[in-house]
Amino acid sequence: MTDGTRPEEPLADVPARSGRHAVVIGGGIAGVTAALALADAGVRVTLLEGRPRLGGLAFSFRRGDLTVDNGQHVYLRCCTAYRWFLDRIDGTALAPVQNRLDVPVLDVTKPEGRRLGRLRRDALPVPLHLGRSLAAYPHLSLADRVRVGRAALALKGLDLTDPALDEQDFGSWLAAHGQSARAVEALWDLVGVATLNAVAGDASLGLAAMVFKTGLLSDPGAADIGWARVPLGELHDRLARKALDSAGVRTEIRTRATSVSSNGNGGWSVQVPGEHLDADAVVLAVPQREAHDLLPDGALDAPQRLLGICTAPILNVHVVYDRTVLTRPFFTALGSPVQWVFDRTEASGLKEGQYLALSQSAAQDEIDTPVAVLRERYLPELERLLPRTRGAAVKDFFVTRERTATFAPAPGVGRLRPGARTKAPGLYLAGAWTATGWPATMESAVRSGVGAARAALGGLGRSRELLPDFLGEAA
Repeated sequence: MTDGTRPEEPLADVPARSGRHAVVIGGGIAGVTAALALADAGVRVTLLEGRPRLGGLAFSFRRGDLTVDNGQHVYLRCCTAYRWFLDRIDGTALAPVQNRLDVPVLDVTKPEGRRLGRLRRDALPVPLHLGRSLAAYPHLSLADRVRVGRAALALKGLDLTDPALDEQDFGSWLAAHGQSARAVEALWDLVGVATLNAVAGDASLGLAAMVFKTGLLSDPGAADIGWARVPLGELHDRLARKALDSAGVRTEIRTRATSVSSNGNGGWSVQVPGEHLDADAVVLAVPQREAHDLLPDGALDAPQRLLGICTAPILNVHVVYDRTVLTRPFFTALGSPVQWVFDRTEASGLKEGQYLALSQSAAQDEIDTPVAVLRERYLPELERLLPRTRGAAVKDFFVTRERTATFAPAPGVGRLRPGARTKAPGLYLAGAWTATGWPATMESAVRSGVGAARAALGGLGRSRELLPDFLGEAA
């Protein structure tokens, strides 16, 4: 194992251990998952990552004395795959799930000022678990609350295996089921924008139905929210690398694969600068455009479809105050450009004051806006939402931008997303953008990694008994 700065010896000269060898290209969550799953099944694994760290788009960096996440990432109790991943890297205690769904929703659309509502569940069967919360939700009229209940029941009845759902947009479906613009803003988009990274009118009905059916209409606790109480790099880089080391995976960072080709012996040759690795199986766990460029001819029937999977940005606004201005761990807002706000003070290592992170999804209109303009826009909004900010000094204000944060969940994207297997024996795909049935989430990334490992083990003739069972044997 190297320290990622300079290989101790050329990759091609490392003595081979016995058994099958798999190369996983890409050290994001999908790639780490695939590598761990393959190694757990007894395969010799080399993991290649071009960046100086693991974790993909869920990472941390230093800014002065702060440890900053590039963006706020959350998961739900129903995310069984990501929860397995946390268990596998011994990170579960560092990213706990709230005991019961409870989302504070601040509305500043009314002239009389701020009004707090809450979306929370009771310990009752579905759909009664949300009944009391919805009945008391102050941001919807009584008529809207009734129509929301009817739409939820209609949504619960949709067949997620119906490919026709992917061709429709969620916004049109909501309108056809009596949902007002206010209901879309105060409920459906409140959840959907954060999970899909798109407003209802731009989202596939299939993906939206999957999110709401699984998260809100499957089990009473399914939507309970979890998030890291430590920097993401602690989970997805340090603990992931420790787990990989323990599993015997050889991890090479700052090592980018430049080509993948058949070696003429029924296996594969992975080229890295100046040398190559021979492998019995290769998993491409990289973004779709990079996968397109690495795929050899004939590996997919229509490789250009990968280029049709568009991306969507997320903007993250970071504000450090000289005092505490928020007394709850997070909230979301209506009537404001502010979407979700999280307290990251403890996780960042800040000793004095408070550090808030604003997560702005579906940020196409703002992703390239200058920092000065964003400061003028968001600081007054925080003063509207949080009165304590009005007397507080801003010690730091900065922005992180993920221009390709997720794939765009547009209608029709489902037919573009490939499965784990390619037409080239021994070559597999992983990534949140592949055909997991989920939107671009950490859950989707883990599921894709397990799916690729399952397919690879089948091709290698190795047992898949040790793989987690949340995918089912058909995955």
